[in-house]
Amino acid sequence: MTRKVLLVTTVDWMSTARYAAAFKAAQWTVEALSPAKAPVALSRYVDRRHRYRPLGARASLRKAITRAMPDLIVPCDDRAVGLALQLYASEGEESPIKALIRRSLGAPEEFATILSRAGSMQAAAEAGVRVPETIAVADAAMLEMAVALLGLPVVLKADGSWGGDGVIVAHTRDEALAAFAKLKRPASRLRNVARAWRRKDAHFLLAALSPPAREISVQKFVSGSSSASAFACWKGEIVGAIYYDVLISDGAMGPPNVIRRVDCPQMAQASRLIAKRFGLSGIYGLDFIRDEAGAAHLIEINPRTTQGGTLAFGDGRDLPSALAACVMRAPASRRDAIQSDIVAFFPNEWRRDASSPYLASGYHNVPWDDPAVLKQCFDSLPLAAAPARRAAIQVLLASAPKRELERLAPVFG
Repeated sequence: MTRKVLLVTTVDWMSTARYAAAFKAAQWTVEALSPAKAPVALSRYVDRRHRYRPLGARASLRKAITRAMPDLIVPCDDRAVGLALQLYASEGEESPIKALIRRSLGAPEEFATILSRAGSMQAAAEAGVRVPETIAVADAAMLEMAVALLGLPVVLKADGSWGGDGVIVAHTRDEALAAFAKLKRPASRLRNVARAWRRKDAHFLLAALSPPAREISVQKFVSGSSSASAFACWKGEIVGAIYYDVLISDGAMGPPNVIRRVDCPQMAQASRLIAKRFGLSGIYGLDFIRDEAGAAHLIEINPRTTQGGTLAFGDGRDLPSALAACVMRAPASRRDAIQSDIVAFFPNEWRRDASSPYLASGYHNVPWDDPAVLKQCFDSLPLAAAPARRAAIQVLLASAPKRELERLAPVFG
């Protein structure tokens, strides 16, 4: 019997459309709750679309679940996780929706700890994972005590932030105090209203009406390079995983643009311990810093899918297929394995540098098989850079697989 997944996103990340393709390859029916202009809403792999409305977010999710009646929901951003947890808390004990969310996440009651940057690191340390010391700070006096204990530089982090936002490295006491004030203080109502109008995002209206409280933590700085794991798990057990080093990131704190897949027993062990400690089901990611000696330090738990988890590297390394197999209790189809360990994420690396050597030397995961999603990426390039825009598009299209040109022609003309 065909199984069904409901992908849930409140943002316009490309990765959600990739998960749609991956679950479709596992021969599942795919439905998506998303903003109207999110890439996943355009994907040919989505069988039915549900409109996400920020001003009625929980009702949007409940309606989508009721209409779709999925076997699994997969939150694809942090806000979507919070939304699922709110709906879970509002449902009665006998509610099938509550049972679905529990089946999909594993142990919803553990997410209060997972979503706390300080609490999650403490729990990880108690489980036997190597982590830098992380201290919750409520005011400037506590911050100064934490800085004196941890030493400079330190990393200040705000709970409820993602994608590199809400993270500041401070090299001096004054920088730490300024960072704390910036992260602790919510944006003004006027600024949030302006953002809502400029970005056409009603979430900023909600922030203007009810500014979210922000908990701040201070983490000991670990010098080194970024690494990560992406894993699928079921009832606390890892069923598929990918480990990688970050070669190029989107800014100092942003998500990866280029990665190299690696085999790393340290990250594998940490992933197993985290999945077991929190009783997780679903697809998650961990962020690490690898120090000069090669030791991997866990610095953050991503309580949802990451773009690394969209990649397929063969048996046990295609996360949606591995998760689907657990739900079905039978083998699931999977995508062809990527043959290169180096992967450049589209469109990030292409937008950063259309002549980047990684676009040719590694695997560039352009969605050639999903033309409407690809076209949206092209159309989103700044019109002010029209000549460069055309040149970049021509370079990219020149690398399109011949077998996909026929599919692309009706979309691009």
